[in-house]
Amino acid sequence: MSEDWASKKLGLHPEDGRCDSGLADSVQSLQEEAGLTLPSIPDEGPLRSDSAPEPPRGDKDCEAQDLERVDSTYGSVSLTESLPQSCLPPAGAPESEHLEGLTFLSDEGDTLLHLSIIHGIPELSLYFISLAPKDVLDIQNDLYQSALHLAVYLGQVQVVEALVERDVNLELQDRKGDTALHLACEKEHVDCAKVLLRGPRGPQNLNLQNWKGLSCLHIATLRRHQALISLLLESGADINSQEGTSGKTPLHLAVEMLDRPLLLHLLQYRPKVDAFMYNGCTPLHLAVGRKDAGLARLLCQAGADILQRNREGDTPQDLAEGNNQLLALLPFDDLKISGKPVVTSA
Repeated sequence: MSEDWASKKLGLHPEDGRCDSGLADSVQSLQEEAGLTLPSIPDEGPLRSDSAPEPPRGDKDCEAQDLERVDSTYGSVSLTESLPQSCLPPAGAPESEHLEGLTFLSDEGDTLLHLSIIHGIPELSLYFISLAPKDVLDIQNDLYQSALHLAVYLGQVQVVEALVERDVNLELQDRKGDTALHLACEKEHVDCAKVLLRGPRGPQNLNLQNWKGLSCLHIATLRRHQALISLLLESGADINSQEGTSGKTPLHLAVEMLDRPLLLHLLQYRPKVDAFMYNGCTPLHLAVGRKDAGLARLLCQAGADILQRNREGDTPQDLAEGNNQLLALLPFDDLKISGKPVVTSA
């Protein structure tokens, strides 16, 4: 890998003010001493998101990512751009004066490790990980992404394993409040999630929420990913944890999405079937409110209270009024006047 290749493909510009400390020489020496060789590549311009083709305008998700992305955030075309792969470098550390290359920061706060992950050069990433001090591996760029965030997002399991083995901080949060495990659940990268959950100090705090109030279990539930849900619960996640905006538990979320298989899967882990949202609604309130007799039946079979009142004083029975199919599941076995139970003394 020549100095010219490094400067063009990793965004290294020795003339810039932020890398005027002999970085190019250090990178070149790192390559020579590590035995890293890459074929020369014609100049295609910098691999930044501003030079990437625009996504189709009809794809709302891509449009949203484009609006949010500045440089090395998730969703850029450059994150998946392929480059020729190098050979795994032989053992042996570079001279100490060349370690300054490991702490290089681009204008966006990316280290060389960030850049090698972004541009899909795992051999170079692994080499940097083997050399760099732990605090360097935990550096977050201007978008608060650590190298672990990027490796998980791109599904680079070998790089994730190497970082976890170096005991990097698993609870660093990016600008959206997501940890690497949040991203593994969002992108449904089960292999990455398994690596993160068996870190040398055990899994992270599984109740940690992002800025939307979602824990990893909430995200896995919203993705309807039963394998991830089981993996998280078996690792200690709280099945009754409430998300931060309205207090829904995973059971509430499954009912809200009208997902019978997901509800059945969650019920196997014996959740609190009458868990409250902040407004006092139980999952049965939501099922009846959505007029889904199938989900209501499953919840009743699991022991849901048909007379539990929410903050507005309504029971699931009250919400079922006028729906014979639902009322058949919620029999009026108590004396009620104006919808209120009457308590009689013996």
